[in-house]
Amino acid sequence: MEPNNEITALLTLIDDPDEEVFGAVSGKIIDYGRNIIPNLEHLWETTPDEDIQQRIELLIHKLHYTDLTEDFRQWSIAGHHDLMLGALLTGKFQYPELSTTPVLQEIEKIRRNIWLELNNYLTPLEQVRCVTSILYSYFGLTGSETNYKEPNEFLLHKTLEAKRGNQVSNGILYLVLCELLDIPVRAINIPKQFIVAYFKPGYSAEDLPDPRSKIDFFIDPNSGQMFSHQDVEGYFKRISVPPVGAYFRPAKNKQVIQYLLEELSKCFKTEKDNYKMQELQELIRLLDAA
Repeated sequence: MEPNNEITALLTLIDDPDEEVFGAVSGKIIDYGRNIIPNLEHLWETTPDEDIQQRIELLIHKLHYTDLTEDFRQWSIAGHHDLMLGALLTGKFQYPELSTTPVLQEIEKIRRNIWLELNNYLTPLEQVRCVTSILYSYFGLTGSETNYKEPNEFLLHKTLEAKRGNQVSNGILYLVLCELLDIPVRAINIPKQFIVAYFKPGYSAEDLPDPRSKIDFFIDPNSGQMFSHQDVEGYFKRISVPPVGAYFRPAKNKQVIQYLLEELSKCFKTEKDNYKMQELQELIRLLDAA
């Protein structure tokens, strides 16, 4: 803990009933950075008042969020937006002490198992069947309907722990593995779905007006089920939306993470958690600006 008389004085003011005083105290505490967190944790453990504990928890969260904002800014301005790192940063919003090493080890284990089944003579369908077989049958990943009461189902590390996620978190895991294995699978922007598509190898012209001719087939990451162009056209008819080319353009990794943040923010609509929704929206805007 930081042995500092000013810190001690600030901590004694956390219980001040005047919101203006508490606001000024909070700002000064945040200025100390994450080194003050042990002091706050000690205060929380020795404070019986639940309202004060709640104030302390919020301060600790703000300190972690300040660091996370800088991490996202650095990720955003990097030349390559590593999808796995972006997903792990999103996990740190809820779990600031998240250890990434076990996650990386688990993903590497799955990647290696898939790699051992691949060879240069496989067709696109056969490649994807290898990924699907290892991920859903051998590893045991299952999918669930999107439930905004379960924020953990949006987080990559929790999806790996539980071997269960929704279409977004399963989809990001699928994309991460394909990226590591150089399989040309990318997310696309079909309305109300998080679907990935197998693009013809070498395709990178993301600004084509209609890239559908460059897509071999589609995959639902909730189950690994593959869909044809006809299946997807049928979906557009059911939702009465014209299937314009923009929906089939491959999403960049930054866009995928923005979508993840947007979906995660929908888990925090209650008055108590609304500040988390606002913070996630701020991170989305940060990725736009950086």
